[in-house]
Amino acid sequence: MGIQRRAPGVDAATDRFERLFRRHHGAVVAYVRRRAPAEAVDDVVGETFLVAWRRLDDVPVQELPWLLAVARNVLATQRRGAGRRRALALRLGSVTGFGAAESEASFSVDGVDGRLLAALAMLSEKDREALTLTAWDGLDPHEAAVVLGESSGSFRVRLHRARKRLRRLLDEHPPLAPPRSEQHRLRVEENHS
Repeated sequence: MGIQRRAPGVDAATDRFERLFRRHHGAVVAYVRRRAPAEAVDDVVGETFLVAWRRLDDVPVQELPWLLAVARNVLATQRRGAGRRRALALRLGSVTGFGAAESEASFSVDGVDGRLLAALAMLSEKDREALTLTAWDGLDPHEAAVVLGESSGSFRVRLHRARKRLRRLLDEHPPLAPPRSEQHRLRVEENHS
């Protein structure tokens, strides 16, 4: 019995995919976690890398923006599917007489100020996407433009306007004062210093 060998191209493709996966898996997971309910993250990430494997020859030099664009498309497909399932459940509920209420999945980003999250929620989806791609996902404007499928120039304009709108929202909603007990503790600490 001889040793089974893979074709040389298969070895090269497998190696390239493994390097791609190791380099960018964490960034793709972080991107998806901020945009999907926890129970959907593994599926979206898995589907993203499945597309990358199938289209390995199409992956450009700037791999991460391409992968995030794929993840964005997978998320959009899943949302459309969830919307269709929700509509079907509502129709079935009205036909059968049973309520089929399904609450929207909620998720938060650990360690992020609630005021910032609230302000982000008030922005349009396009503004939110521009801000989070650059601030949270660490992409430069050119890379973020690739993810969204638009020119660098139009993305820079969008990002500038989104930042202005976010700043205005944050200025309109100043941080809440600490609770009275916290204010008292702070005064006591100041007096003892």
